[in-house]
Amino acid sequence: MTSTHNHPAGLEITAPIHPGHERILTPEAMEFIAALHREFNPRRLELLEARKKRQAALNAGELPDFPAETSAVREGDWKVDPVPVDFQDRRVEITGPVDRKMVVNAL
Repeated sequence: MTSTHNHPAGLEITAPIHPGHERILTPEAMEFIAALHREFNPRRLELLEARKKRQAALNAGELPDFPAETSAVREGDWKVDPVPVDFQDRRVEITGPVDRKMVVNAL
């Protein structure tokens, strides 16, 4: 059975409709979905097309690379601080659920 209920413009439900659906597919919920679709579908389609083009380039042998606009991060002379002394000599690792018994055994 397909939906014959009143839906917002542009919204079509093609899946079977079962009893109780009206609790989830309220008019407000369907209007919200329709509004999201109207707002974001053009961009969604652009991104899907870009994904197809990117996949075709990868399939043709192009290798992944970093974006040029982030080159300053990779080529800069910045460094992170060294690891704190307290973390340099690890002697305990808890590899199970964190409960009282595991913590006591780890000590």
